Amino acid sequence: MFTGLIREFAYVVSYKDNTLSLKAKYKPKIGDSVAVNGACLTVVRVGEGTFDVELSAETRALVAIENYKNRVHIEPAMAMGDRLEGHIVQGHVDCLAKIKQISQQENGVDFVLVFPLEFAKFIAPKGSIAVDGVSLTINSVSKNECRLTIIPHTLKNTLFGEYKVGARVNIETDMFARYLYHMFQKPHDVGWNTVDGIMARY
Repeated sequence: MFTGLIREFAYVVSYKDNTLSLKAKYKPKIGDSVAVNGACLTVVRVGEGTFDVELSAETRALVAIENYKNRVHIEPAMAMGDRLEGHIVQGHVDCLAKIKQISQQENGVDFVLVFPLEFAKFIAPKGSIAVDGVSLTINSVSKNECRLTIIPHTLKNTLFGEYKVGARVNIETDMFARYLYHMFQKPHDVGWNTVDGIMARY
């Protein structure tokens, strides 16, 4: 589990045979979970200042693999007792979105993302979304598009400052929206007492 707050950039040393080798200040142990551009990956090797993570076929089919070069976002999995400062992020990429528009605002930059229509039900105005692992608040939604405002601090400390129109990014929708939708698709009755109980456990 993650928070969607990027702890540092890692530098891609290589990507071959489905293994991504990264150089970072962070020093994980073998078996640790690390979110790389929002995808939860397992550390399979640790070297001198580097570590390797393996990308399964499922992961490779879902992520914007072309962005696993140069610099990437990394976030170690939460430890018990850590502060939850972003929102609950699982590191499970739901889909890809394409950057349609980037426009400068008074004290930030607006990004308009286009995502597959079937995921619109999980994306709500003022709700949460993770874009390449970055926890963000959705400003507005229109059909299969959403608008995000990125403040200067986030532009400086994430890859948003480098993104261009047409680029693809990894999207994780809100966990609670996905679970609630799935629950209410079931044939048996699900009441709000059940929903309250699930929410109380997180």
